[in-house]
Amino acid sequence: MRAMGPGAGWRWMMQGINLGRNNPKAIFGGAALLLLVALVPTFVQLVAQLGLKMTSMTAMLGLAGFSLLFSLLVMPPVLGGYLRVIDASENGRATRSTAIFDTFKAGQGAPRMIALAVVMAVIAIAVFGAIFAIFGPGIFSWYMQVLSSQAAGGATPATLPELPAGFGTVVGLSILFGLFFQGAYAVAFGQVALTERGVGGAMSDGFVGALKNLLPLLVLLVIWLVFALILVLVVGLLVALLGVIGALVHPAMAVVLAAPVYLAFILILYVVIFGVMYHVWRDVAGGESARSDGGNNNVVAA
Repeated sequence: MRAMGPGAGWRWMMQGINLGRNNPKAIFGGAALLLLVALVPTFVQLVAQLGLKMTSMTAMLGLAGFSLLFSLLVMPPVLGGYLRVIDASENGRATRSTAIFDTFKAGQGAPRMIALAVVMAVIAIAVFGAIFAIFGPGIFSWYMQVLSSQAAGGATPATLPELPAGFGTVVGLSILFGLFFQGAYAVAFGQVALTERGVGGAMSDGFVGALKNLLPLLVLLVIWLVFALILVLVVGLLVALLGVIGALVHPAMAVVLAAPVYLAFILILYVVIFGVMYHVWRDVAGGESARSDGGNNNVVAA
């Protein structure tokens, strides 16, 4: 695993933003299909609750279980397929948007992707659970009080309970671990999706790679927050303008005009997020693209 200089964080972000330059049809089409697949649990929940009136606790638990299984069994191979579309596009190979589903074919590595996603999810839950239990044991009960206050209609700054002891520590540690974990996941998942690496080896690569690249990952986080804030402001202003224009015709027209903007916003986020994920893997794990560029990747140490 390679250690990159802090400037790599900026480069990863720019590469994610410029991802669709080579094959926009495959990149944005694949992202749209990925988004549609990700929305399946939401659609099922809406149909169950609004169409079939399934609102009992048993039904809610069943829907939650379905969403969890879907995210662990279906989404990883689709994400792996999208990373392969990105890899083909970035290396000048022919590809298509529907290739994100090719990972479900026999011998395409879907079991490894699912296994990695499950193990990494267990690790994340365990670590976050330990952080809350050790440094902020009162946060859960505080959160339940906030929910109760909101349900009673009294959720104002004056009526909300005081922040529990250790809240700041938990937030800080959660951000630090989340930063490390996202970097580890990008490298590990890239290894199982884009190489023949096994689950154990990919996880080792991910954790080592993230440890070696905490500084560029931190730079990436700061840049990402600025980018997301600017994008949210632009989209918010555009939606507000369209809402005013649409309301002149009919209140429903405001929704009709705003919906495509929201979808485009989410689609852009998908492309940038997974583009960044791919380039983090490529640089840190020394993927084929990184090896073929003559080594000019701002490498600090092997």
